Amino acid sequence: MHKSMAFAVATLCTVALVSEAVATEWNASLWGKRRAFTEHVEKLAELVDQKTDGAFTINISYGGLSKPRENLDGISIGAFEMAQFCAGYHRDKNRAITVLELPFLGVANLDEEVAVSHAVYGHPAVQAEMDQWNARLLMTSPMPQYNIVGTGEPRDTLEAMNGMRVRATGGLGKAFEAVGAVPTSVAAPEAYQAMESGVVDTVAFAQHAHLSFGTINQADWWTANLNPGTVNCPVVVNSDAYAALPDDHRQALDAAVSESIEHYLANYSDLLKRWDAVLAEKGVEKVEIAEATLAEFREKAADPIRAQWIDEMSAQGLPAQELVELVAETLEQVRGGS
Repeated sequence: MHKSMAFAVATLCTVALVSEAVATEWNASLWGKRRAFTEHVEKLAELVDQKTDGAFTINISYGGLSKPRENLDGISIGAFEMAQFCAGYHRDKNRAITVLELPFLGVANLDEEVAVSHAVYGHPAVQAEMDQWNARLLMTSPMPQYNIVGTGEPRDTLEAMNGMRVRATGGLGKAFEAVGAVPTSVAAPEAYQAMESGVVDTVAFAQHAHLSFGTINQADWWTANLNPGTVNCPVVVNSDAYAALPDDHRQALDAAVSESIEHYLANYSDLLKRWDAVLAEKGVEKVEIAEATLAEFREKAADPIRAQWIDEMSAQGLPAQELVELVAETLEQVRGGS
């Protein structure tokens, strides 16, 4: 082979090896199917690919890598690099962020949900707890206040909720328990079957999940204004995988978060605008709970459950009062109170 040709071939091989060395491929473990709840992860993958000219790829799996309740475990052992999970699925593993699942926190919209979630994620105690799972909190999956669907007569009074079997996790489950309901925390993909088989009478979800998991198709009614709280579902990355990223890939990932959240919020806003039409199309009654009933619910569920949470978490060495105050302070800041 001619010397110049040999040099050219060697150079091409070197370039190929270097390119291969800086290529990054991650797997992300989600569940269900693509829906409003996962749009920010889909957007993140798209943006990271664009920002790195295809050198950083995130492969999104809907249930193929892990069960929803095992995603944090998978992250901890490096089975995949990115995952979504909900705090209420394993409250003992992510105690600090369950402050965001306390009932009646007063979060009014998705922008406020993003603000309080990311403020809490940034707290040192929260980060330290995630370190135990080799997990780094990347972004939240903001959801509106949950409401319930059910069959038969609407459960629109506390008396009607007494004995009600409801699919509700975390702090929402505690709230319903406070008024005599019986919560069960089946994973979201199992909610339709639980409702169909009579394991539960009602299901508490945000709007997108009632659509995605089919519970709206069994419903006779939906509570429009119960608004007892929501669940908190972070997207996390494996800490070792994050640290091992080339600098430009790490920067691309970090820079994509804000735009991904903005995309999620815009998409969810469109869904909420269509919601009344969805109810009408499916023949689901929109039930408004009386204000006196809501006040009674808050009295039974809000302050007592918050106080109990503070006592329990403080006893375990977490700065519980500080986390509750952080949520309140963040809401005040977002609303222009400082």
